[in-house]
Amino acid sequence: MLNELHIENIAVIEKADISFGRGFNVLTGETGAGKSIVIDSIGAVLGGRVSRELVRRGAEKGTVTAVFDLEEGSGKWLEENGIDAEDELILQRRINADGKSSCRICGMPVTASQLKELALFLVDIHGQNDGRQLMDESRHREYLDRFGAVEAELRAFAEAYTAYTATKKELAGLQMDEIEKARLSESLKYQIDELEKAGLKAGEYEGLCSRRDLLRNSEKLREALDQAVELLDGGEDNALSMAQNAAYYTDRAATISGELEGAAESIKSAAYALADALETLRDFKDSLDFSPEEYDQLESRIALLNRLERKYGRDEDELISYLEECRTRLDDIQYADERSAKLEKQLKERAAVCRKAAKQLSEKRQEAAKELEKRITSQLRELNMPSVRFAVDFSPVETEEGFDASGADKVRFIMSANAGEELGRISRIASGGELSRIMLAMKNVFAENDPVSTMIFDEIDTGVSGIAAQRVGEKLFSVSLGKQVMCVTHLPQIAAMADNHYLISKEEKNGRTFTAVSKLDREGRKRELARLHGGDNITPLTLASAEEQLEAAERYKAHVSRST
Repeated sequence: MLNELHIENIAVIEKADISFGRGFNVLTGETGAGKSIVIDSIGAVLGGRVSRELVRRGAEKGTVTAVFDLEEGSGKWLEENGIDAEDELILQRRINADGKSSCRICGMPVTASQLKELALFLVDIHGQNDGRQLMDESRHREYLDRFGAVEAELRAFAEAYTAYTATKKELAGLQMDEIEKARLSESLKYQIDELEKAGLKAGEYEGLCSRRDLLRNSEKLREALDQAVELLDGGEDNALSMAQNAAYYTDRAATISGELEGAAESIKSAAYALADALETLRDFKDSLDFSPEEYDQLESRIALLNRLERKYGRDEDELISYLEECRTRLDDIQYADERSAKLEKQLKERAAVCRKAAKQLSEKRQEAAKELEKRITSQLRELNMPSVRFAVDFSPVETEEGFDASGADKVRFIMSANAGEELGRISRIASGGELSRIMLAMKNVFAENDPVSTMIFDEIDTGVSGIAAQRVGEKLFSVSLGKQVMCVTHLPQIAAMADNHYLISKEEKNGRTFTAVSKLDREGRKRELARLHGGDNITPLTLASAEEQLEAAERYKAHVSRST
């Protein structure tokens, strides 16, 4: 449940703090006062798209902070994402004047995408675009699947369909005309021959370059080695003989004084190390003997590898892998007919698996459709549409296979609003007010299995009046018995049903517009209902009518609450 909402420098709202209650919360006010801005602010703090236009003119940034109850679904999400929360869940969104924004959950920086993920467990916002989505028949299958809880059947079909499309793609890759097959075969043979003749070896290039650099500098290296060998073993007073003599005399001294044994061992070890190093230098010097032919061979080999790398756009290791790839592709072409036959058989088998899974999915959808028809029709009759007929129309998918990525069904919702009328597309039959009520009915049905505890309706009353408006208000109150409901409305019939009523008002100061949000007491509610009835001209008659409407709403709510 949404408990607190703090808005600062958002559109015409300089600062507002709203404490929402349980049950049915209603927001009213004059057109342009900022009612929808409150809803937009909630959408922003839940990860919705924001822009610089949302920030109040002259302000560096706008801020929205929302405090929710910590519940099972949101708590689990927080745990999975490593975010600590105690008794409450605090969301914050800051929007800078340049349009950039930052998000926090319980003080921890997060992304807008993470806010959106969490929002799925918190709030369901019915915006003014949802009616248009209802008329979009491409979404009707999604609505039905959501209601019918067909996740297991969808998952089974998706697995079968993925396997089917993979086989189909592989088969298509083998099915080429003979001219193209011959051209590709010759190209692959040429590349294979060229790479095989090169005799590629992993790590060879680095070794070749190292050896070439060594030979290029062999003379300088030889001179340095000659000097080192001479110092170590040249003449009588060379380093090696001096170290050996020192070791001999120190060893003799150690026989007299045990304190010198360590020094004797160190000098002896140094003499041995010098002898080993001398041997290494001589061996390395001998390895420098090479012929001009060896150097030419090195240069030629390096040039070949460089040319192949430039030609194929791959390094040495990648060329070896590419050679194997070419061999595989050539085998596939040469044995394409045999492979194609196997794949065609596999494709038929996997298509059969898809059809079986699609059939099981269709059966589950058909079952769900019957229940949805019954539930939606019942809801609509409660919303003052007594003659309505609502149905789910199925037709087969128009593909060669008889299925697509979503199964074998095309689904659309059809209805008849009046007695004697044929069922037809909702977009053609439903008026604006009927569309609002259909959407409300669907939201109410879907909400029963929805994890969110808060539902928000932004102008659900579009095109609704009279007794229909009364029924919409009663339905919203009915929904609020199980969930927190928020609604922006212009209709007194709906506002009268509220448990908590908030007035959104605006005023001008020093050429600037300011919006305020205040919670109304009973007297304030009566005056606001009177305004909704008769505009600014509030009379004793409109006030009496508002009082009567409040009393009727209180009696209805008490009756419904007792019966539940």
